Amino acid sequence: MTSAVLQADAVDVLPAGFWVHQGAPPTMRLPHRHDDVEVNVVLCGQLDYIFGGSRLTVRAGQIAVFWAATPHRLLAARDEVPDPTRGCWLHIPLTAVLRWGLPEYEIGRLLQMSALIAPVDCLPYDPERLFAAWADELADDRDDGTAMPAPLEAQALLRRACRHRATATAPEATSSDGRPHGNVIAGVTAMAQYIVEHFRDQVSIDDVAAAAHLNRTYAATIFSRSLGTTPGRYLARCRVAEAQRLLITTDKTMLDIAREAGFSSQSSFYEQFTRHCDVSPGGYRRRHGRS
Repeated sequence: MTSAVLQADAVDVLPAGFWVHQGAPPTMRLPHRHDDVEVNVVLCGQLDYIFGGSRLTVRAGQIAVFWAATPHRLLAARDEVPDPTRGCWLHIPLTAVLRWGLPEYEIGRLLQMSALIAPVDCLPYDPERLFAAWADELADDRDDGTAMPAPLEAQALLRRACRHRATATAPEATSSDGRPHGNVIAGVTAMAQYIVEHFRDQVSIDDVAAAAHLNRTYAATIFSRSLGTTPGRYLARCRVAEAQRLLITTDKTMLDIAREAGFSSQSSFYEQFTRHCDVSPGGYRRRHGRS
C-alpha cells in the first residue's frame, strides 16, 4: 500500500494511496477523481464540495465517506461560517478496502455514487489523536507501511461510519431469509469497477455482466438492488461526471468533451447532461466561470 503525507496544497496531484491530512482544508484548485475511499472528519466549521455536480455540505461533528471516483472539488470556506474550518482527511485505496472482506451491504454502500454522512460521536475515540498517530507513522520513511496498525484502525473507522450513516441508501440484494446473497457484492463491485474504468468506451450490459462472469439479466438485477440504479444509469452518471470535470477544467469544444466522456453523439451528450444536471453543458460551463 502506498503511503503519503503531503502538504495541503498538493492534494490536486495526489496519486492513489493511503494519505492523511489534519488541520485546515487542503486547497483544491480543480475538480479531481481518484480510486480511493475518502473519509472527511469535520471538527469545526464546515466543508462545501461540488460532488458529481451537486452541492455537498459536511458540518462540524460529521464524517463524510465516499468513493472518490466521482469528480469532486472542495470549495473555499464561506464567509458566513463563523469558525475556521478544521478537520481530518483520509484516503484509502479501493483495492485495499476490497481486500478487507467487509460485509457485502457495506461495500454496496461505498460503491454508490453518493456520500455517506455519519456523526463523529459514532467513534469511541478522539479522531484527532488517531489521525495524528497515523500522520506520524506514515511520515516515518523507515516503515514501508506493511506493518502499520493504520489499515486496521481505518477499517474500524470506516465500518462505524457506514453503520451510523445518516443518508438513505438503496435496499441490498437479499435471499428469501433476508440475508445478503453470497458473492453478490463481489459481482456488483466487479461491474461498478468495470464501468468506472471503461465508461469512455462503448459499453454494453453484456460487457458489464461479463466483468462479473454473470448473465446479463441476473447482473442487472443484483446491480440495481445493491446500488439503487441500473448499470445504464450508473454508466451515464460516470460520463456526465467526467463531462462536468472537462467543462470546468478545460477549454475543449462540446464535441470533443462528448467524445472524451464516452457519449455516442453530441445530441446524446446534451440530452443526458441536461437530464442529470438540470442545466445545459454550456450553461454549466458559464456557471462555473468559463465562457
